[in-house]
Amino acid sequence: MKSFKVGLQLFSISGDMQADMDKALYEVKNAGYDCVEFAGYFGKSAKEVKALLDKYELECPSVHQNIDLFLEQGQSAVDFIKTLGVKYCGVPHYAKDKLAGTSLWSETVKRFTDIGRLMRENGIQLIYHNHDFEFEKYGDKYLHDYIFEDVPDDLIIPELDVAWVTYGGEDPVKYIVKYSGKVPVLHLKDFSAKFFKGGPVYSLIDKDGNEMKSDNNADNEFKFEALGNGVVKLPEIVDVASKCGTEYLIVERDISHDMTPLESARVSREYLRSLGI
Repeated sequence: MKSFKVGLQLFSISGDMQADMDKALYEVKNAGYDCVEFAGYFGKSAKEVKALLDKYELECPSVHQNIDLFLEQGQSAVDFIKTLGVKYCGVPHYAKDKLAGTSLWSETVKRFTDIGRLMRENGIQLIYHNHDFEFEKYGDKYLHDYIFEDVPDDLIIPELDVAWVTYGGEDPVKYIVKYSGKVPVLHLKDFSAKFFKGGPVYSLIDKDGNEMKSDNNADNEFKFEALGNGVVKLPEIVDVASKCGTEYLIVERDISHDMTPLESARVSREYLRSLGI
């Protein structure tokens, strides 16, 4: 199997990051992670964050960032993530009412195109992190498909979240193959639920990386799990990702119900070791 770099999406341990970023990153490194994906910086400057990454020899290949920040701050916002060594900038969430089939879709396409160009000019690739609702259809295609058909394909590529693809009712293996060579960063997440496509069950983050209230209306006993404890077919996913050009596996658990977030991060890393990663 291809050798991956394994990272942690730091939203998974946002409380620890806010309390003591230095200690949190030490624990991430100690758990066996090679890299991290930021979703907020808790008031620290880019140089302060980069110093901590260097201290623990952690790479930061990707970040999640509300893209409105790039419209508001332009190059200075890009320079922040460039200081961290970022290669991929992820759109963490985009409102369904701005996607295909709505009056705002043309504006969204222009926004993604403009920001994708800004990123490319700075040696960074714009990536799009899906949730489940992108796997609802407008016409005969998924909302997800329109993103990568209507925006120039060199300006935005998928950051597939395998749990949300699964919960959305699709097969993540099929989608990794569909976008073979264009999913360098893959989100590994696991969950349990009575049924799929049950509506929003996740927490969102604002532009400062703070958690926003979930609007969960699904009575399906949805529960985030440490990797290997849920329904996502992770061995198959990792196997096909190794053949399709994925470089980074980013572990994420939005909420840890049964253990601390750092304990969950350790359990997930141990599970990947059991798969030979």
